[in-house]
Amino acid sequence: MAQGEVLEFEEYVRTRQDALLRSARRLVPDPVDAQDLLQTALARTFGRWDGIADKSLADAYLRRVMINTRTEWWRARKLEEVPTEQLPDASIEDGTEQRADRALLMDVLGVLAPKQRSVVVLRHWEQMSTEETAAALGMSAGTVKSTLHRALARLRQELESREAMSREARIREAQGRTAGDRAPATGAAQRGRAGAQLRGQADRRHDERGRERCAA
Repeated sequence: MAQGEVLEFEEYVRTRQDALLRSARRLVPDPVDAQDLLQTALARTFGRWDGIADKSLADAYLRRVMINTRTEWWRARKLEEVPTEQLPDASIEDGTEQRADRALLMDVLGVLAPKQRSVVVLRHWEQMSTEETAAALGMSAGTVKSTLHRALARLRQELESREAMSREARIREAQGRTAGDRAPATGAAQRGRAGAQLRGQADRRHDERGRERCAA
């Protein structure tokens, strides 16, 4: 690669790195993996930079490289996965509603297959057209539309399922609190009945002693 093209690539990376990193974060939720994904894509693109005649398409080219790289990682990771009974703890960086919603959305995207997730990210996050998405992913516009339709249906199903589980959890929690509130009242009633029985026994013994003294 000529020195001028090297400098051009370096300038491109400086000006577009933040935007490309945001795209990487939408493809892989872990920030460290996103950094690795972007650096891998940049390294792969560097050797082909002179082949990109229209540099205005560089972003689309980088995104496609990131998507292909992420797919390779996903396939390799599937072969290395080991079943476990314990699920990792989900964490949210801060307590704001916006962060919580973003964390939920990133988590829900994980239920999609790599191709579906790529289509959703490009069409809805990157605001790319159907034709641009098709070109970036190397598929037809019709395939993009059908894949997006199935992906959105799957996301709706997952969100509805999680909402139903959340409602059930809230109901069980409310029932548990109600049962806990009733417990002290029941205990007090039992203590009251026991006290009344003891007082009744004491009164009966007092009457018996009184009758004995009268008989004497």
